[in-house]
Amino acid sequence: MFSLEKQQKISILHKLGVSSKAHKRRITMDQQQETTNNKMQKSNASYNKNLIGIVIALIILAFAAGAGFMSYYNSINKSQVKTENIADSQTAKKLSSSEIPTASNLQGGILLSKSGYGKKASGAPTVATYFDPLCPGCGSFNRNVDETLIKMVEAGQINLELHPMSFLNRFSSDQYSYRVSGGIAYIASHDNDPKHLLKFINSIFSERFQPEEGDGYQATPNKALIDLAEDAGVANKIANKAFNLQYVKWQEVINASIPEEKALWNVSGSNKGTMTTPTVTINGKLVDLHAASEKQMDYLEAILKSLGIDKKHVGESGYMPQVTHKSKPLDL
Repeated sequence: MFSLEKQQKISILHKLGVSSKAHKRRITMDQQQETTNNKMQKSNASYNKNLIGIVIALIILAFAAGAGFMSYYNSINKSQVKTENIADSQTAKKLSSSEIPTASNLQGGILLSKSGYGKKASGAPTVATYFDPLCPGCGSFNRNVDETLIKMVEAGQINLELHPMSFLNRFSSDQYSYRVSGGIAYIASHDNDPKHLLKFINSIFSERFQPEEGDGYQATPNKALIDLAEDAGVANKIANKAFNLQYVKWQEVINASIPEEKALWNVSGSNKGTMTTPTVTINGKLVDLHAASEKQMDYLEAILKSLGIDKKHVGESGYMPQVTHKSKPLDL
């Protein structure tokens, strides 16, 4: 979910000084004094004209230099923005195949449907969720929504795209977010049954398991994560390798690029203009969870209304939401 151009002020100080020394002879004749005064007046007039010309020329040069500098400055910054926007993809290209989970698409999403990984149910909208395993709000979201989303996936009513992130990793003492989000990607890449993954995700977000972020964080050993994965149906040989930090470089790419996607930025509330988790999109269009909260709607109500389906029809095979695979979410 991360303006680079800054205005600079240019001030040009000009210091002009003219000094002269001359020996003056004593003039006793009035005519000689008058002649001298006339020459001085002409000289001063000529000097003033030259001075005005110099000042005008310097002003013109200052504007030209300023315009040229700002043009150069802007071109440099535009170049930097462009470079920064594509740096992540360039970084990703340098990673080995073993450092990138095969189940992830180019945006780090894990697509699944009733037909399995990487496949879409015909005509069904795609619901994408962005979450960090250490995020308290994501835990609340999962406990409120995921059971319903799973039923809809199984009925072919939606496709689900999971975006496990790990930007809260720094709020743990043992790389918890890296291990769990990397483990989600590993399980999706090595276990063919999406139900196992979805059950595992439900387990990590359960109130009895999800750690507290920050000062209250308590270390969570791999053994605890392996047990949850196996309880969800993941084979032991997969679970034992899932949390070994093999995708950290890929995760760093995701953490840097995803928050810069303007389509994921909040459009209302105190976090307007930034990405936060949880974030939800339907067919790539943001669901405004803050606006839903303002309308006293919980996460589930907001998603179902955005999809255009009543709760009583959730999981009903053959009954599709109003929103198709081509349309945008309905207004809340």
